Amino acid sequence: MSTSTRIKRVIPVALYTVFYLLCFTYLENRHVRYHIIDSSLDDKIPFCEYFIIPYLLWFVYVFATLALLFFDLKHLENYYQTIATLIIGMTASLLIYTLFPNAQNMRPTQFTHDNIFTQVISMLYATDTDTNVLPSIHVFNSLAIHAGLCRYATIHKQKIWRNGSFVLCLLICMSTLFLKQHSFLDVAAAIVLFMIVSWITNILSRKRTTK
Repeated sequence: MSTSTRIKRVIPVALYTVFYLLCFTYLENRHVRYHIIDSSLDDKIPFCEYFIIPYLLWFVYVFATLALLFFDLKHLENYYQTIATLIIGMTASLLIYTLFPNAQNMRPTQFTHDNIFTQVISMLYATDTDTNVLPSIHVFNSLAIHAGLCRYATIHKQKIWRNGSFVLCLLICMSTLFLKQHSFLDVAAAIVLFMIVSWITNILSRKRTTK
């Protein structure tokens, strides 16, 4: 693949990223009446600052996986399907946030421990508001990335990719609960959304490959 071709493949993703960030920033800063999301299960999940590690690993997980799939030149359909899943799911989430403004109020007001983990969490809380939480994009994207890595593992017959991805994906999803970033309902909604979007992109992918 030539450099110009690679750039052309990246440009749409870059443009969507800008669009998404602008929309999300607008939604984060608007003044509307929010519906509070909570569940009785949330009270049973303790706060644990150590989950900030897998929570932040999400960024590496997403970008490293997309790079891996992008450079798997013989199987670019997997890359396109993963990107399509991410874009459709994130756009659907923005639409839900717009029509159904929601928020949560589970974050601790003070921490039991004062360490590097709680300090990083304080920074996270300061930069990421507790609005626009259902569905959890953090969880949705993790599932989409895991699905892409599973397809990669199947194609290349490397079971370790699937197993490692499952563990990290699970820890990331759990981290949203243990850091009180999301309610159990946010996670459940993200799973349902992923199942719907994955079903759609699987159909589209099969139609592309059979042409």
